[in-house]
Order: sequence, then C-alpha cells, then structure tokens
Amino acid sequence: MKKNRKFWLTLIIFSLTGQIAWVVENMYFNVYIYKMFHASASEIATMVTASAIAATVTTVLMGALSDRLGKRKVFMCFGYIAWGVSILSFALIRLDVISALFGSTVGAASIGVTLVIIMDCVMTFFGSSANDAAFNAWLTDSTDETNRGAAEGINSMMPLISILVVFGGFMGFNLDLAESWTVIYAIIGGLVLLIGVLGFFLVEEAPVKNPDNLGYFPTILYGFRPDVVGKNPKLYLSMLAYMVFSTAIQVYMPYLIIYYEKTLGMADYVLIMAPAIILAAVVTFFFGRLTDRHGFRRIVLPALSMLALGFVLLYLVPAVIPAEGIGMRIPVFIGSLLMMSGYLSGMAVFGTQLRNHTPEHMAGRFQGLRILSQVLIPGIVGPAIGAAVLEGAEEIVNSDGTTSFLPSADIFLAALVVLGLVIVALVGYLLITKSKLQTADRQ
Repeated sequence: MKKNRKFWLTLIIFSLTGQIAWVVENMYFNVYIYKMFHASASEIATMVTASAIAATVTTVLMGALSDRLGKRKVFMCFGYIAWGVSILSFALIRLDVISALFGSTVGAASIGVTLVIIMDCVMTFFGSSANDAAFNAWLTDSTDETNRGAAEGINSMMPLISILVVFGGFMGFNLDLAESWTVIYAIIGGLVLLIGVLGFFLVEEAPVKNPDNLGYFPTILYGFRPDVVGKNPKLYLSMLAYMVFSTAIQVYMPYLIIYYEKTLGMADYVLIMAPAIILAAVVTFFFGRLTDRHGFRRIVLPALSMLALGFVLLYLVPAVIPAEGIGMRIPVFIGSLLMMSGYLSGMAVFGTQLRNHTPEHMAGRFQGLRILSQVLIPGIVGPAIGAAVLEGAEEIVNSDGTTSFLPSADIFLAALVVLGLVIVALVGYLLITKSKLQTADRQ
C-alpha cells in the first residue's frame, strides 16, 4: 500500500504535536508540581497512576465508539481542539491564584497538587480520545505490513523529537517562576488547538467497517473475551511483553529530569540531552525500517539490549565518577543515548508487532488494550517501584524552607531488573519458536 505525501505529512504533524503535549504531561508536570508545589515522590506517583487510569478508560470507551461509528477524523480533530483548551487551563493553577481564591496561603501547595492531578486526568481524557484512541487507530487503518514499520518508526521517533523541541523551547524559561509556566501552557495549548483545526483539511479518513455488526457495549468488551484472546495469541503475548517493557520505563521516567538537574547538578542538562536525542531519533527511524525488512524476531532483542546498556551506564556513573564536570557528562551522554535509543526503538518494534496482529477494521476496540499494556499497568506499577526505591532518599532544603527529595541512580537499577524479565521471557519464546520452526522444516 503506497502512501502519498499528504499521509506522511499528517502522520508527522499529528504525531509530533501529540507527543509534545504528552512530553509536557509525562516529564514536565512532574517538574511543575515539584518546583511550584514541592510535591513528594508519592504524590508524583499518584499523579502518574491517576493519569494512566484515565488514559486507559478513555481509550477503551472512545476507541470502541470510533469503531462503532466508523470514524476517526472527527475524534482526532475535535479531540485535539479540546486537548489544547484543557492545557491552556493549567495557566490558572498557580499559588498566587489559589491563595487569592481561598484567602490564605496555608495549604495552597497541597491544593495545587490536587488541582493539577484532577486537571491532568481531564486533559488526559481529551488527549487519549484524540491521540491514543483515534489517531493510533487511524494509523493502523491507513497502513499495512509493507509500510507499517516505516510509519511506526516515524511515530516512535516523535517522543524523542518532541523532547528535543520541549527541552529547547524550555531553555529560555526559568522554571522556578510561575510566570514561565503560564507562558509555556499558553504556547503548548495553542499549538495543539491549532493542529486540531488544521486536521479538518489534512486528515484523509481511512475506510473503517464494523465487520461483526456489534453494538457499542459488546464492542467495548470485545478485546477482553476469552475466545478473542484464543484467536489472537501473538497479539496478546506481544501486549504482555510490551507491558513489562513499559513498566521498566515508568520506574525512572517520572524522575528523570529531576535526577539530571538536581542529583547530578546538571542545570544545562538540555545541552547534553539534545545531541543524544537527535542521534537516538535517527537510530529509531532505522529500527522501524529494519522491522519491516527483518521482522520482530531479529530486531526486538537488539533494541532492548541498547536500553539495558543505557541503564547500566547511568547507574554506574555517579558511583564511578562522583565529581561533576566533563568527566561525568560524557558517560551520562552515552548512557542517555543508549537509554533513549533502546526505549524508542523498543516502542517502534512492539508497536509494529501490535499493529501487524490487530484484526482488520477492529483497531479502535483494541486501542484500550494497547493502553492497558503500555500505560495503565506500567503507570501504576512502574512509579510505585520508583517511589519505593526512593523511599528515604536524600533531601535538600529549598530557599523557602521546604524540603524536596533527590532521586538516586537506583531507579535505573530497578528499571534494569524489570527489563530483565521481558528479555529473559523473549529469549525463551524465540528459542522455543525457532526450535518448532526447525522441526517443521525437517518434517
């Protein structure tokens, strides 16, 4: 299935914009409530968990609805518009605004954390409707096995590209000031809203049928039926592996920027991360191409091995090179490059595998299961592991007398242990299936 330039342009614009919004949520909301409201590790974990639950429930309901109606475009465009408006609302969640509303600064920080968590769930509803449910189903509908790896490679590059865009854009802001966050939310919210409007002119609706004529609620429950699991074992096994992989990512990701800036003392971490992100994006693009050419079996372990090596290096850096300076920055750069390359390449490989094994014209109803394995369970278990590892972490005293925790390198060791589970399971699975294939060939 050859795709025209308009398809690739739509893919890039919607994927990049969506990922910019998710980066702000996944990586900078943590920084936001840490800096503005002095949130604890457990409060950050609670926010990640609540958002993961909201994303999963939303994707199950809205993905099934888009299947039932046979429409993706309307959910994508109106969803991005509402998503942008919800991001704009965060500009109002400030200590001075909260104090003015409640007439006192007492408890304002706690109220702020609660408001951010609630609005994060609201924002996630619109974002998951537009991106997780509709956009991802549209991408599956619009591709086939001849170009799905290439499309997924581009799609999986976008989290890294978006990190680069956000990091670069945020360099000019002092994130310790509430005014900076107001401007950031205005820019990101306005961008997402604009792309939703442009989508009415860019998105070409993919043909979607309801092959079994199920009603809405049976469509919601379809992917959870035992007989469906039995008919699609590769899809569900891939989801299981993806779940463990994503859990490893969520062990450290909520604390990553705080770790670079506060624990390692790299206030200019963007200058270290930017070149690593660019190189990792190139690696991810080629992994998507290689997946089309060589398949899941040959590509998945190299991707996960890069991630594991990155974890090892990032864990060892503070112990081996405790002093700041260029001596630490080089191995941090290499470790970050390997970590990000393995993370995004793994996403591309698993994402392609899921799309290849999704039954035709049923992409919407399976998006909830994808989010269950990629977001919900990892979003609950991963941050909980990270928070447990950081229990009793070193604390620093802020300028206002409050205290904040310092993430340790132990989060990378914990992530490595979780990742090891999926690597061992995949090695066993690939050896068993290879043996069966060889036996079948001899017969």
